[in-house]
Amino acid sequence: MLFAILKTLIICISSIIIMGVSVWYGFSGLFAPANMEEYLKPDAASQFYDIKGNLIYTTLSEERRIPVELDKIPKHTQEAFIAIEDRRFYEHGGVDFLGTTRALISTLSGREVQGGSTITQQLAKNAFLTQERTITRKIKEAFIARELEKKYTKDEILNMYLNQIYFGEGSYGIESASMYYFGKHVQNLSIAESATLAAMPKSPNYYNPIENPDEAKKRQELVISQMVKYGFISEAEGQAAKAEQLALVTSRSKTTHPKFYFLDMISQKVMDELGADALYKGGLKIYTTLDSDMQSAAEAALKHLPSVYQDSNKLNQPQVALVAIDPNNGQIRAMIGGRGEDKFNRATLAVRQPGSAFKPFVYVTAMANGFTPASIIEDKEEEFAPGWIPQNSSMKFYGKVSLRTALKRSINVATIKLAQEVGVNKVVATAEKMGISTLVDSGSYNDMNLAMAIGGLTNGVSPLEMASAYGVLATNGNLCAPYGLIKIVAPDGEVLYEHHSSSKHVIDEKAAYMTTNMLEDVLISGTGGGMGIGRPAAGKTGTTDNFVDAWFVGYTPNLSTAVWVGDDNNKTIDYMYGSGYPLSIWHDFMYSAHKDIPVTNFVNPGVVIPPEPKIKQDDKDKKKSLTDKLKSILPGKKDKDKDDEEEVREKPAPDEKPIVSNQPVRRSMKERVQEILGKDK
Repeated sequence: MLFAILKTLIICISSIIIMGVSVWYGFSGLFAPANMEEYLKPDAASQFYDIKGNLIYTTLSEERRIPVELDKIPKHTQEAFIAIEDRRFYEHGGVDFLGTTRALISTLSGREVQGGSTITQQLAKNAFLTQERTITRKIKEAFIARELEKKYTKDEILNMYLNQIYFGEGSYGIESASMYYFGKHVQNLSIAESATLAAMPKSPNYYNPIENPDEAKKRQELVISQMVKYGFISEAEGQAAKAEQLALVTSRSKTTHPKFYFLDMISQKVMDELGADALYKGGLKIYTTLDSDMQSAAEAALKHLPSVYQDSNKLNQPQVALVAIDPNNGQIRAMIGGRGEDKFNRATLAVRQPGSAFKPFVYVTAMANGFTPASIIEDKEEEFAPGWIPQNSSMKFYGKVSLRTALKRSINVATIKLAQEVGVNKVVATAEKMGISTLVDSGSYNDMNLAMAIGGLTNGVSPLEMASAYGVLATNGNLCAPYGLIKIVAPDGEVLYEHHSSSKHVIDEKAAYMTTNMLEDVLISGTGGGMGIGRPAAGKTGTTDNFVDAWFVGYTPNLSTAVWVGDDNNKTIDYMYGSGYPLSIWHDFMYSAHKDIPVTNFVNPGVVIPPEPKIKQDDKDKKKSLTDKLKSILPGKKDKDKDDEEEVREKPAPDEKPIVSNQPVRRSMKERVQEILGKDK
């Protein structure tokens, strides 16, 4: 260990000495292009291909770049960039050796290069070099920076930098960014607007003020604080800038097709690996996992999505997300991140409450700890925590039930009781092993409680991770991390990036199979009854108690798909159940997506599924609901039992085609009581 540290230090010191001597004694010219003024990398559009090799998208071949002279750029705009990117810009000779030393140590230690580049070095990198993260590139960058400093004045370098830097959305240069984001020329930018743009070069997409306003605001305030710290503006000016409400031009951020959510995700990955210039000007061939036929099927299934109202952002609500993953390798086959009215990808970025779609994590944990589908749990009124006496949506209790019945009918209290017997810690650990990364297991607000069992989470889950986690059940316990980018190929055929997928066994295979066996019943006689797709399939509905989020997550041996429908603004959409819109979308998509895939069964790893037990209920085990009491008073009034979230669909006759409906079918308890009482008058 000591030898490795000494070796790293010696290499770092040697590199710094060599670079310093070379830069300051004129060797930098050996690395800098002879024709700096005319050195232009030819622009070429990049092309995206689907899993079958079909061309599906070509980047814009013309970039938005509008040059502007430095005297047209406000002083506070210039200072915003200097404050956050290179506060010693007017003092150094092109290389900040302290920052470069830090970057070299980071690289040699096996970590990603972070910081260390001056504005001059960034100009050198953007104009003449690639985005590769190597010591060689870092040294070349320093040499070219020194040549730039010898050839141009500081103001000229700053001017070139501000006209070259990338601001996302295909916008290069400060004038283009100013027009794109604020609809005004750069000379009219305020301090707050200047700081917003200065915040972006570090990660143009992540700090995009339109698409990721919260993170953009945090970094903007950091820029303003730096400006105050280094004396560019006063404390009062800084406070005023932080308080200023930005007037962003949002209309230009609209997409026109749902597939762009996937393409934007891939574009960001390419830029992370190779830089924006490579994507927009490098003529790359980008190979993805998208299946165009499945993507078209997903888009066609959105016919079941209603438009209830338009919010203040002019987005129709509810919104939608769909992710389909091949569970055998993690490849994303189809993705929809919304209606196509904005660029926020709800499939990957939205974290929403899962409702009862979280319950399979409880049951698979139970299967791994000695339970079977035939195990009996008692569903009865119980105070699980002081003041917390959870109810089933039917407002009744079912006494002793099998775990199969409890899961397929999504009975709340039985599931909570099961989680209590198995152990909350074990359930959370199982979900995390299966790929759910958003759970909170410590702190004042965490998920280490029984409410977690029925989907009451601190943060929530993303559709991408839910599709991937259910895929673990489809493969009897194997987790393949989801991905969409296969490889990137340069114009000369060189492979610049290639994804190498791997599979990890994370849960007991027999437990996974027994859970799948129970979840198959959901589509036969449970909350998704009658909505099978003509082949072995399993899944689970989920609905939050205020109708803000509705889910259906289901899978076959070939495809795991999560569908979420919900309101961006957390408003109630009346009678929006997982068995309604999400299940209808899932059913249509999965039926079409599998039309050319041979029928296969889930693989039984040697499990003997026990038959359903014969359960004799004691009168005291079954508590009558208010509806039951009314029925006893008003004979002849019938009402079908409901689970905790949606109607239990009946299995259709063999020759009866299931009806796919996106109309709300469930009435509230209040409405049913009123109907009974009203008809009796």
